[in-house]
Amino acid sequence: MSLLQAVLLAAIQGITELFPISSLGHAVILPKLLGWSIDQHAVGFLPFLVMLHVGTAAALLLYFWRDWVGILLAIFGIGSPVEVSAGRRLLVRLVVGTVPAVIVGFLFEKPLRALFAAPALVAGVLMLNGVILFVAERLRSRRKAGQDLATLSLVQALWIGICQAGALIPGLSRSGLTIGAGLGAGLRHDQSAHFSFLLAAPIIAGAAVLEVPKLILHHATGGIGLGVSLIGGLVAGLTAFASVAFLMRFFRRHEVEALDPFAYYCVAIGAIALAMFTFG
Repeated sequence: MSLLQAVLLAAIQGITELFPISSLGHAVILPKLLGWSIDQHAVGFLPFLVMLHVGTAAALLLYFWRDWVGILLAIFGIGSPVEVSAGRRLLVRLVVGTVPAVIVGFLFEKPLRALFAAPALVAGVLMLNGVILFVAERLRSRRKAGQDLATLSLVQALWIGICQAGALIPGLSRSGLTIGAGLGAGLRHDQSAHFSFLLAAPIIAGAAVLEVPKLILHHATGGIGLGVSLIGGLVAGLTAFASVAFLMRFFRRHEVEALDPFAYYCVAIGAIALAMFTFG
């Protein structure tokens, strides 16, 4: 993988991880569409993607630093009783929302890795992701919405976490599934996105703990270069920060059918990719 390819993939990762259009799906189909000879079977490819996710996680931690500082202070009982209670309540819901993806990832790691070698299948799943976003908006419009994170129950947090686990399949968007599930729980778009982005940090950090040591080992044995991966992580972080800032502003201003543009995009790009892989 060249430095230019790594930088472009990193920029795409920083955008698509947070936009509800599937970063893993784009990581699989775009190299194929662009004709890049990147060996996605290589042992160093997935750790490289994880390094990009590390940059994304750092951007999320920086953007939502007040939430994480509040949670940290609440753990040690620092602050007013209301602040401590709110911080601990949010922490518990983040933990509950993280567990399903950890379990699914641990049990089905090898089958999920195999999907990286099936770009046509991933293109079809990306189209399905668009349909899910569109349906989520339609279902949401039929019920009362407008709640904030303070109203989120443990059961609702668990449901959002179960939906997040589905995003381990390339083509299904983690942010799209979790935001859609949050809308189903009655949250406003901006509050659902807020919880989705907070939920991303621990799951990405967990993946990094497992994969970054492999990245260092692969560098020593001729895999994707550590320097290239670090540059990719930085680029992904910068684009992710810009993306989350844009999306939070977008969702605050658009409370009706806000997911529709992303749904149309997923169906369109998935259909184009599928046609090219099938007939090209």
